[in-house]
Amino acid sequence: MMRSELISVTINGEKKETEKGTTLEKLMGDLNLEDRPAIVAGKVNNEIRELTYPLMEDCNISFLDLSNADGVRIYQRSLIFLLVKAFYDVFPKEEIEVRHSVSRGIFFEASNKQLNAEDVSKVEKRMFDLVVKDLPFYKQTMPTEEAKLRFLKENRQDRYGAIKYRKKSYVSFYTLDGMEDYFYGYMVPSTGYLRQFRLEYDNGGIVLISPRITNPNSLEEHEIPQKLFQIFSEYREWISILGVDNVGKLNDIVEAGKVDEFIWISEALHEKKIARIADMIFDQRDKIKIVLIAGPSSSGKTTFAQRLSIQLRVNGLIPVNISLDDYFVNKDKTPLDEYGKPDYEALETVDLKLFNEQLNRLINGEEVSIPTYNFLTGKREYSGKKLSLGEGKVLVIEGIHGLNPRLTAEVSDSSKFKIYISAITSMRIDRHNRIPTTDLRFVRRIVRDYQFRGCSAEKTIELWPSVRRGEEKNIFPFQEHADVMFNSSLIYELGVLKNLALPILLEIDSTQPHYSESRRLVEFLSYFLPIDSDDIPSNSILKEFIGGSCFVKE
Repeated sequence: MMRSELISVTINGEKKETEKGTTLEKLMGDLNLEDRPAIVAGKVNNEIRELTYPLMEDCNISFLDLSNADGVRIYQRSLIFLLVKAFYDVFPKEEIEVRHSVSRGIFFEASNKQLNAEDVSKVEKRMFDLVVKDLPFYKQTMPTEEAKLRFLKENRQDRYGAIKYRKKSYVSFYTLDGMEDYFYGYMVPSTGYLRQFRLEYDNGGIVLISPRITNPNSLEEHEIPQKLFQIFSEYREWISILGVDNVGKLNDIVEAGKVDEFIWISEALHEKKIARIADMIFDQRDKIKIVLIAGPSSSGKTTFAQRLSIQLRVNGLIPVNISLDDYFVNKDKTPLDEYGKPDYEALETVDLKLFNEQLNRLINGEEVSIPTYNFLTGKREYSGKKLSLGEGKVLVIEGIHGLNPRLTAEVSDSSKFKIYISAITSMRIDRHNRIPTTDLRFVRRIVRDYQFRGCSAEKTIELWPSVRRGEEKNIFPFQEHADVMFNSSLIYELGVLKNLALPILLEIDSTQPHYSESRRLVEFLSYFLPIDSDDIPSNSILKEFIGGSCFVKE
């Protein structure tokens, strides 16, 4: 009998031998996984691989579980396919469509049916039935040209559009219990891996709730932020006006050379909403003295604040800007995080007592001496700068803590107008593959940090998890406190960002820690045809990230 060929694998620094052709899933069975979140995939020599991947040569291996962003994405994607399959089993004449993220979950709607709570319960039961059966997800590939013909024959224009302009030579399909579908990304080996999820009924659709990085072993309570949900609905109205609800339709406009007008209409929708917000403030001018603007990283807060100020002036109001940075506590008083390091994102970095005291004095018509924070010395200074609010003036304050009630706890709520801004997208790759809102902001930040802050893509990717933790703690819990929300995303922008992001993402090679994340983003951007930035107006929020903004000093 021939002896099996052995290869050497290194797992978490420990070397061992295994038979050539052993899958990651089989190798995983030899590990002590007690108390570890569910493993859903692996990295082989820094490349993400499914657990069904056979090992053919010596390699370094690490496993991905639900405490990792890649692991969560794979788990969610697999759940989406499970939901699609279960929904078809329950309603064979209907189709379910992914729409957008909502707080702790992902929102779906039926194409031609208004769902109710009983419908959702039936789909959830069917999903659990399929989980108990532990059915495999089979993967196969097909030449891209053959896949295009197949999608056209099946009248799946959304999927045809998604791959129509891609240069990749093949398309990957997955099959579950006889249902075949196209998904962007990797899957778990079988439905038996998908034991943690919950469906809830809301707004005539389904909310799919799954584990999160911050709590990988359980499901969090779900509550849809209704104001945020309304913004998604507004965005869908915008994409209806523009006639673009997926990547394929956007690419068709680019290919036809009609993107200029598309850009102008997109920007006009922004301007119209900003003007409406200024009108809302003007209509309450007798009581509103402070406008507070907050939002997560790379939302475009700086440009939005400037454009809002212009619209306030059009209405006869005089905006007066105050920077929260100038109210930072002295550096030696900066609070520490759980690791004993300075926490510059904490609310306590602001001298709340002084800030509230001066706000109240300004509202009462008094003149105050405004501090300036010296970042070199790490101390506040007073240079004789004075400020008062006269007739027709309104304070505009922008910062991540703007909606936290503790920031302005000593100021009457009736004097405040609160705005939440974020880049929120519900455009999709196709009916079953969404574009995560977080990825849009992520690409914006990678481009901006590289161009204007001397920060490599590798460094931005490294810092992104801590940025996201800060948002979860300091921004998202307060978004529903806003009087109005503004969606800063532009439907065309990923085509523009692609031109700038790809070269710097491709600088990250397989020896660097964040190679797999850079490859994921490169793959994501490959769905978009490039768009030239020449026709983007200089006051566009996008210019804050790509350069050329009339509001930002570069």
